[in-house]
This record gives sequence, structure tokens and C-alpha cells, in this order.
Amino acid sequence: MTEEQDDFELERGSGNVFADTGLPDAEREQLRAVLAAEIGKSLAADSLSVRDAERLTGLAAADFSRIRRAKLKGFTIDRLMTILDKLNRDVRVSVSVMPRKPITQGHITI
Repeated sequence: MTEEQDDFELERGSGNVFADTGLPDAEREQLRAVLAAEIGKSLAADSLSVRDAERLTGLAAADFSRIRRAKLKGFTIDRLMTILDKLNRDVRVSVSVMPRKPITQGHITI
């Protein structure tokens, strides 16, 4: 190995690529990605094409194609959960609420 190849730092991710890259609304985007992945897994587990999924759920085959390609713009969390329900999947979501880091605006801390 050359010196250049040895000169790198390994950083462990948080498990949320959206947060790790500093994108806004990282938690929401992570949840949408997880739900979309579960839709893809459900289609594969049931050997469903996007046309089969369309017939089964009444949702457009194009929607399933977009989900498979992770093109999630326009898909709300609620809509993704509804799709999983129509694919005969139970969805359980756990919610934790905790205070954020304090925000200082001028001389006031929120």
C-alpha cells in the first residue's frame, strides 16, 4: 500500500444517511426510505410485479416503479403506510419524543 492509501479516516455513521449528510428533515426522510424498502421487500416476497401490485391494490403501477427506484418525492409517510396496508402488511411505528438542543435567538434561549 502507498502512503496515500493509508491516509484516511473511518467514521461510523449514525444509521441515518440523511442525517449524516446534513439533509433537512432527516428523520422523516429516513422513515420514508424504510417504508419504501418494506414495500419493495413485500413485492419481492409475494413475487408481485408492479402490474400485479396495481391490480391488487388499485394504486398505479407507476407508483410502485417509483418506490422501487427510491423516487419518493410526493409520497407521504401516511401514503406509504397505506400502500403497505393494501399489500396486507401490518405496520407498527414507535415514536419517541425528546427535547431538541436549545436554540438561541438573540438573548432568548428556546
